[in-house]
Amino acid sequence: MEPWRRELAAAVTDPAELLELLGLDPGLLPGARAATAHFGLKVPRSFITRMRPGDPHDPLLRQVLPLGAETLETPGYGADPVGDLAALRAPGVLAKYRGRALLMTTGGCAVNCRYCFRREFPYDSGALTPTRLSAAVAELAALPGLDEVILSGGDPLALPTARLARITAALAGLPGLRRLRLHTRTPVVLPARVDELLLGWLRGLPWPVAMVVHVNHPRELSPELRAALAALAGTGARLLNQAVLLRGVNDDAEVLAELSAALFDAGVLPYYLHLLDRARGTAHFEVPAAEAVALHGELAARLPGYLVPRLVQEVEGAPAKLPVTGLG
Repeated sequence: MEPWRRELAAAVTDPAELLELLGLDPGLLPGARAATAHFGLKVPRSFITRMRPGDPHDPLLRQVLPLGAETLETPGYGADPVGDLAALRAPGVLAKYRGRALLMTTGGCAVNCRYCFRREFPYDSGALTPTRLSAAVAELAALPGLDEVILSGGDPLALPTARLARITAALAGLPGLRRLRLHTRTPVVLPARVDELLLGWLRGLPWPVAMVVHVNHPRELSPELRAALAALAGTGARLLNQAVLLRGVNDDAEVLAELSAALFDAGVLPYYLHLLDRARGTAHFEVPAAEAVALHGELAARLPGYLVPRLVQEVEGAPAKLPVTGLG
């Protein structure tokens, strides 16, 4: 078994252990246990080492720490906040936008982010078995004008590289395919995932590759992650970042500016800054649109344009991600 798979298998899944490792108040445990009854805890130990011990407000910890607030029902928050279920064309195929479609490779991730918009998605009913992969590719082939496939999930890089290779071998039969895109947070929380097997697979792909990573805070950019990103860029993949604007994590212009600069230094172009998708249990992360627009304006005033990510939100039925330019 590859080292990264051993590390992932040893991820912390018990809230009591997470609190103990970081010297946090045991009083947080009842709320954490209530939250994990609905959405489990998973966080690699190497990511925990980047968190500040004793600080329950640490921005990295806040992204993974289950809280009792997740159990509160909030109007406007639900199980399918961006209309994924209505866009499913076949098990594993999600088509919302012209010319591109998403292949849901797995329901698994290397980390369970507490703000996840697919935390209640019915992955088990659409697991990408070999038979379903064939059906998914047939559905992709039937989509008019398709020229880009997006590997997502879950997180495609939570799969072994051999599985990824089987998926892309099947996609090679799509005659109009011009680009492959991967959306992943795995290298951010588990830099060891970027090994020679993965790099060799990327180098051998017949299409230009865009890899969209998910970094929300500059402290996530550890030396190990920077080395992993450099290796990924060395395959020829174009590296982009999409972040989510999160209360208590990165809702600060100084932090966002530092994030953009650090990403660029690491060879990654800031791409999207998303408003929170209103998944049930995530209301405590929301930054209102008016505040988001003001923060984005501060970024634009202090950074060159290529370092300012687009502020967007996903709206069910819209033909693309929508720019957030007003008070919405």
